[in-house]
Amino acid sequence: MTARNELEEILAELYARQPEQHIRPRLEPTARLVGLMGDPQNNYGIIHITGTNGKTSTSRIIERILREHGLRTGRLTSPHLVNFNERIALDGDPVSDEMLVDTYRDNKPLLDLVDQQLIAEGHQPLTFFEAFTALAFQLFSDAPVDVLVLEVGMGGEWDATNVADADVAVFTAIDLDHQKSLGNTVEEIANTKSGIIKDKSLVVSSPQFPGVIEVLQSRAADLKLSGRDFQYGDVMADGFGTRFSVRGLAGDYPQVWMPIIGFHQAQNAATAIAAVELFLGEGSRPIADEVLRAALADAVSPGRLQVVSKQPLVVLDGAHNPAGMASLTAALSDSFNSPRTLGLVAMLADKDLSGTIAELARTFDQVIVTQPASPRGLPAAELAQICEEYGIEVLAVEPTVSAAYKLANRLALEEQAALIVTGSLYLIGDVLKYIQDQRLDEEDEE
Repeated sequence: MTARNELEEILAELYARQPEQHIRPRLEPTARLVGLMGDPQNNYGIIHITGTNGKTSTSRIIERILREHGLRTGRLTSPHLVNFNERIALDGDPVSDEMLVDTYRDNKPLLDLVDQQLIAEGHQPLTFFEAFTALAFQLFSDAPVDVLVLEVGMGGEWDATNVADADVAVFTAIDLDHQKSLGNTVEEIANTKSGIIKDKSLVVSSPQFPGVIEVLQSRAADLKLSGRDFQYGDVMADGFGTRFSVRGLAGDYPQVWMPIIGFHQAQNAATAIAAVELFLGEGSRPIADEVLRAALADAVSPGRLQVVSKQPLVVLDGAHNPAGMASLTAALSDSFNSPRTLGLVAMLADKDLSGTIAELARTFDQVIVTQPASPRGLPAAELAQICEEYGIEVLAVEPTVSAAYKLANRLALEEQAALIVTGSLYLIGDVLKYIQDQRLDEEDEE
């Protein structure tokens, strides 16, 4: 059996557990499991990241800067776009099938033991995310890494990743999302997310609503806040990227560039820079100019305003809530000059559909609607109906992503329009998988 085949069997076992979107307000099972493993999460530095939007982009930028300093890095993010291995990165690259298989095989007796204990105590066994997180901590310890850039799965306080103690706790912009699990106001959500702050954590934050700032400051005596303690400015589109300046906690970084599109990404980069300054020197040590420029010039954030074709122009963006869609609208105006935009849209049923589609209506006059290959996917016909209620013309309803993308691509080419694929990271993953498969088919024909 190949490592890939064995990994697929392992993933089937993990996915058979309670899904990751069903958060349980508990940390003890994960703590129990990592305790049996020897608490591997204590064997490296931790930069822990939460927020509503911008987490993965910020995580990737932080990791890239740390790697340019010569540190061996781990990065844990979710969900993945195409391949499960994307969730666990070593030195910027997805972990190998073999490492995942070995880690699972070595630690399965411990997973089984904790499952048995929990069931005997009248509790549910380990969830997918609890088991996955503990296994990832062990893998990073075995690698070994110097520092782990750790993105929460959902929230913070009760997220399985929170068995780790953050050296630096990072907050990207907090807004409304996952209200059923996290709270109905930004302050309630901030209170849940602020649980990643530990006694010795240094804390840095992107701009926040006043109520959110109050929550964070109640947990962190020395909160480093964007716009007050560090700043960014001079933002402009530059090719398929963004140029900007940052006044960090310890240094000034004028006119830096990264190949990530969107003015809001300058904020993510500024927060990432401040987080690295805190991690490496508690905010007193500037990042060397050549190090920062090299790191940013090599930074990527797949699925976030990602250009996958220039003729026609095709942009993939995983915006899935009102704030994310508003950022997409602004980015299209700031960074692209296409006179027409065509949308390919799919969403999950448990998202803020009305708020997100209201923002969508500001961006697109015409859309093609489909549904992602996820049990949480909103049926395409239902999404089409909501779009029409908001005055968006639905050109077609396609039940499969592949059919929808082929049609959207052809129409964009014929009408000289930019094609924007958005609404769900699951949709972005499905489109990227389709593009990869098409390229492989073309190579086979050659």
